[in-house]
Amino acid sequence: MTFSLDTPSAATLKAEAKALRSERALSGSPISHGEALEEVAHRHGYRDWNTAAAAIPDRVAGPVQVGQRVSGAYLGQPFLGLVIGVNLMGDMQHYAVTVKFDQPVNVSRSELMGPIWRQRVRSTVDLRGISISHTSDGEPHMRIRRA
Repeated sequence: MTFSLDTPSAATLKAEAKALRSERALSGSPISHGEALEEVAHRHGYRDWNTAAAAIPDRVAGPVQVGQRVSGAYLGQPFLGLVIGVNLMGDMQHYAVTVKFDQPVNVSRSELMGPIWRQRVRSTVDLRGISISHTSDGEPHMRIRRA
């Protein structure tokens, strides 16, 4: 079986089972928790709940997803863009996020150097979308959020 960003997590399937159980109880046809899990697994194309639980990938919450529109600031410059890459780092708390800006951003802070334009950047951010790297004045390199 292949997975996409639309593949439900185990937590989502469990929530569906809980809702199904409540629905059946209200209609006068109560079912057990196990029966609800089995029915939800069948609805999603799995043979049974154990097969579904084993096949579904573990998910870790991320600040953004590939293909998502985002906004924020990069080196103090506001941007709108598209997330083209997200990689979970080894500590499971940070992500390398690659963003393609709609319009190039001038990343130079010095008038002596002239403008330095970037349209695609990669930054390591935490679950809040704030980079772990900072400028000399303490500002995060990137702040990113869903647009």
